[in-house]
Amino acid sequence: MAIWAIGDLQGCYDSFMELLEKVVFNPQEDKLWLAGDLVNRGEGSLEVLEYLYSIRDSVEIVLGNHDITLIAAYYGIKKSNPTIDPILNSPNAKNLIDWLRSQKFLHVDYQLGYCMAHAGVSPEFDLGMALAYANRIEEKLQADNADIWLQKMFKGVDRFNRDSSSTDIDRYILSAFTRMRYCYGDHKLDFNQKGTPTDALRKKGLKPWFECEKRKDVDAKIIFGHWSTLGFYHDENVLALDTGCLWGGKLTAARIDLDEVEIVSVDCVKSQEPSLV
Repeated sequence: MAIWAIGDLQGCYDSFMELLEKVVFNPQEDKLWLAGDLVNRGEGSLEVLEYLYSIRDSVEIVLGNHDITLIAAYYGIKKSNPTIDPILNSPNAKNLIDWLRSQKFLHVDYQLGYCMAHAGVSPEFDLGMALAYANRIEEKLQADNADIWLQKMFKGVDRFNRDSSSTDIDRYILSAFTRMRYCYGDHKLDFNQKGTPTDALRKKGLKPWFECEKRKDVDAKIIFGHWSTLGFYHDENVLALDTGCLWGGKLTAARIDLDEVEIVSVDCVKSQEPSLV
């Protein structure tokens, strides 16, 4: 059995199929870990969801910001667009959205020594806290009144404060798991800067979240996506897999069940002009 972790798909169905063929993926034997942002902007978003739903017993998925936006569009909270319209207009829309709502914000495999979240794990959270807070918002997204809760979530909160309102704590948790890139020395998150990490940014006090000083220990290597301008990055603590397929970059898979991580990529056809969103 092989376990492959793959970065942001964003509806790039053809590249996804090419990558699965290249790694000889067999859903009867192998497992996929998907780092979120399955849909939106790419022209094959419906096909991506339909395929993943068909092999749902062979995948581990964490939700990204674009997946949350799709769910919000289903509830009428956010506007749709031509790349997710086919999902919302599908006769299977409710099944697909309900299945998407049942996915995690954090996946952990203690035996492998990996965890996965779309944007990463807040420097304020150790692994136990991260799991508890992920579970907190998973339950709310899966509840019958998820639309009421979700409507309140589209205001980012950049600081973690246990004394904040329940809504603001939820906003922070959701923002950290799905939108985080940079933080300041005091662990305040910055949601505006989306480019490549530079020395100039570091001099201004902005560092990638995984470089933040006094970041709480997470006793697992963190797999994440979300950051196409960072691209592939691998050190002893993190494995970043968003390599910008949507923008004409690559779609990247990492085999994580071996002693040494194996990296496989395919070149992608540009679906949209590069963006820092």
